[in-house]
Amino acid sequence: MNKPGFRIVFAALITLFVMGFFAYRLMNIQIVNAEEIKKQILSDSQYEQVIKATRGEIVDKNGDPFAENIMGYDVVIDRAMLPRDRENDILLELTRLFDRLGEEWIDNLPITAYMPFSYLNDRENDVARLKRLVDVNEYATAEDVISWLNARYRLEGYSPLEARKIAGIKYEMEQRGFNPSVQYTFAKNIGISSVIRIKELSYQLPGADIIESTVRSNPSGEIAPHLIGLVGPIYREEYEELKQKGYAMNDIIGKSGSELAFEEHLRGEDGLREIFTDHTGKVINVEETRSPVPGNTVRLTIDKNLQLAAQESLIKQILNLNETARPREGREADYGAVVAIEVKTGKVLACATYPSYDLNRYLEDYAILAGDEAGTPLLNRALFGAYAPASSFKPVVATAAMGNGLIGEGSTYLCSQVFTLPGSQHRFTCLGFHGNTNLYNAMRVSCNIFFYNAGLNVGIDKVNETARMYGLGEPTGVELAERVGYRSSPVTKENLGAGEWFLGDTLQSSIGQLYHSFTPLQLANYAATIANRGTRMKLTLVDEIMDYAQKETVEAFRPVVAEQMPYPREAFEAVVSSMVAASGPSGTARIFSYYPVTVASKTGTPETADLCNSVFIAFAPAEDPEIAVAVVIENGWHGFTSAPVAKDLFDEYFGFNRAAATPSVT
Repeated sequence: MNKPGFRIVFAALITLFVMGFFAYRLMNIQIVNAEEIKKQILSDSQYEQVIKATRGEIVDKNGDPFAENIMGYDVVIDRAMLPRDRENDILLELTRLFDRLGEEWIDNLPITAYMPFSYLNDRENDVARLKRLVDVNEYATAEDVISWLNARYRLEGYSPLEARKIAGIKYEMEQRGFNPSVQYTFAKNIGISSVIRIKELSYQLPGADIIESTVRSNPSGEIAPHLIGLVGPIYREEYEELKQKGYAMNDIIGKSGSELAFEEHLRGEDGLREIFTDHTGKVINVEETRSPVPGNTVRLTIDKNLQLAAQESLIKQILNLNETARPREGREADYGAVVAIEVKTGKVLACATYPSYDLNRYLEDYAILAGDEAGTPLLNRALFGAYAPASSFKPVVATAAMGNGLIGEGSTYLCSQVFTLPGSQHRFTCLGFHGNTNLYNAMRVSCNIFFYNAGLNVGIDKVNETARMYGLGEPTGVELAERVGYRSSPVTKENLGAGEWFLGDTLQSSIGQLYHSFTPLQLANYAATIANRGTRMKLTLVDEIMDYAQKETVEAFRPVVAEQMPYPREAFEAVVSSMVAASGPSGTARIFSYYPVTVASKTGTPETADLCNSVFIAFAPAEDPEIAVAVVIENGWHGFTSAPVAKDLFDEYFGFNRAAATPSVT
């Protein structure tokens, strides 16, 4: 080919290549990526907005709901669609509409909505938070704070009450981190008639929208409220830590109980959407880029029916004592707790405390609930009550003495009703004259002198080591916060500033008095460990973690042994046998004399500064235990006054007829 011809061919090829390249680019621009490029051309701003994940639910062991989600309608405000120059006017118009509709909007400003302005009662923490925001001294009045908020939110020109309404919304917006990516929830769960009216007037309220949402509901708010717990908003002082975990300021988070303990399972994963606006601020496109994933369902070990039986029985027995007992012999009974545990697994089946409250009325009743006159219903006595065990501690001493080979089943101590330490003038007494008494009879009649002698022979260190292995004064492993307590010992006495330890302290400690301080949860676990013949289980409130639809298991529960006590089985069998005797016709808990299953039990009557508490531990069936129970009634006078509560739980658990006649305690 000659040179001119080659040049022509080469030039043609170059031309075709360039034309092909431009044709390819045009096809991508006009066809393949047309929408994306159109958005880039038209869009002046692009925002990423979070789509909230549905929170997981909490159910009982049978799947009955404790905390569930119901569909509702929320009014939200979107910064991307809210005209900046009309923001305050739109918010005020929204409040006027809500007033006409009889709906409430979120207003957490701790200042009255009427004049003269003053701080709300029982909102000290919220007031302190507000003062920190406005940077005023602790003596600043509500009027001072309102003036500062009016200046901050440019509320000049509005009447004082109008300005207060707007300030309440703007303050909450600021607390919730309101921005183009984070919507602000103006009102939750409004009525359907209000939804229709707001939609009709939407042209007057740019930036306000109605969305379907899930509303946290507690269908059985009076059942186990301390265990289920509450959800609430994130506050600014919490946010610094929580934002590292991916939380936004407007998120809802578990605040107490299981809602807090299992937050990581319940939370879910938020989705994302992109919002494109033009230079005028008008939204031109919305795209979901990541779908939200709902949280998991937490199936608790709590049996709702057994829990209800525990709560009702505890109240019934306290009221019964108030009406029928003698003064200073139970009539003053007021507070209490009861715990039931599945012996072989460590699952908590019921955990009740009295007085209690209704989760659904927590906010409305908070001022009353937080007052001393209400008997501290917010305190979970089952996990945080601190009680001496009194004679219910005697199985510890018996186990230590037999386990260390210091006594046998036939060993006896002489009970002449009075015990005097050698070289001492202190006299320690027993409630009866029992003569030469072995373990079986000593537990049956709760002979103090037998356990004084046993405790002295074993020594306080070995007694307390046995108590430790039983889990008394030790964490139980339960997922919720709990009090650990302590055992009566020379170290405890010193830590309490009570001075030197004496042999008389060992005697008192051996019958469960002095410095012992345990929770009802620990006492129930102790009873379960006796029932298990020395195998202490780690306690749990979780049966299973499932997906939101409850179709697949995400995490299954497996029993965990917390302690295997090193004593021979014969020692535990002897203790169990003696506790069965305590439930017999001549025992301290003879309410179980003719019970359909064999019950092993022990009463306790802890002395307090004024009146005596009532403590009772039991498990059944004694030969192959399934359930262990501990009951405490404050000012209940004697251990046997708590026994009817345990009986009601056994009736419910085993399905016995509650109306069946049983001998009463006399």
